[in-house]
Amino acid sequence: MSQTVDRALSILPLLAQGPADLGQVAERLGVHKSTALRLLRTLHEHGLVYRQEDQRYRLGARLFALAQEAVENLDVREIAHPHLVSLNEQIGHTVHLAVYEEGEVLYIDKVESRYPVRMYSRIGKPVAITVAAVAKLLLADLPEPERRTLAEKLDYPMYTSRSIPNAAAFLKELAVVREQGWACDLGGHEESINCIGAPVRGADGRVVAAMSVSAPNVVVTAEELLTLLPLVRRTADAISREYSGAVPDSKTVPPKESQ
Repeated sequence: MSQTVDRALSILPLLAQGPADLGQVAERLGVHKSTALRLLRTLHEHGLVYRQEDQRYRLGARLFALAQEAVENLDVREIAHPHLVSLNEQIGHTVHLAVYEEGEVLYIDKVESRYPVRMYSRIGKPVAITVAAVAKLLLADLPEPERRTLAEKLDYPMYTSRSIPNAAAFLKELAVVREQGWACDLGGHEESINCIGAPVRGADGRVVAAMSVSAPNVVVTAEELLTLLPLVRRTADAISREYSGAVPDSKTVPPKESQ
């Protein structure tokens, strides 16, 4: 039974590449045409594949409906929270999760630092959009025209001497973040607070949320905080895999960390 299910499911990624006829499906699965036909008929009955007039098969509408329903019912905060707690237990610093909604970047989860010095951030509170690491990650993923339009509309308050001063500098920073796949705020909002962050991606590769680790200088220096970047990125990747439903491939070599 497990072999039958495995063969049936193997048909779906094949058809995702485009319509295929019975012979092509049988050849790809390494089975007789009669076996392939039985599998295709079962998938067709459930609306997962559709037979066209030219007798080729393609993915069925029911598959897309199920995928859309699944995405709509995903709660990135619920999925991410155990990972955020685990990271906090390892490093002790404040961990945030944020999303982009209607022109604002909002914190949707926070795990407090175990150190006496606490941050004033709150769940549901907008972040300082022109300097926060999570904001940079979320906005860097926007399409270029939308990114540029938004940057030109923003105000650029100089919270500190390290704050981003204008739209041109902000767009340049977003381009760097988009290229390297992580972001930081080293004293851009508060002189004494540093932050590093990484993106959480959905099945389509788009950024759906951003997580970060923040700490004051009196607890850890900016240089020391940056050494935690590989751990932060691995945590974000783990959340992304769970959120997107990706199955880990033991044969896949993990990408090298950016320097």
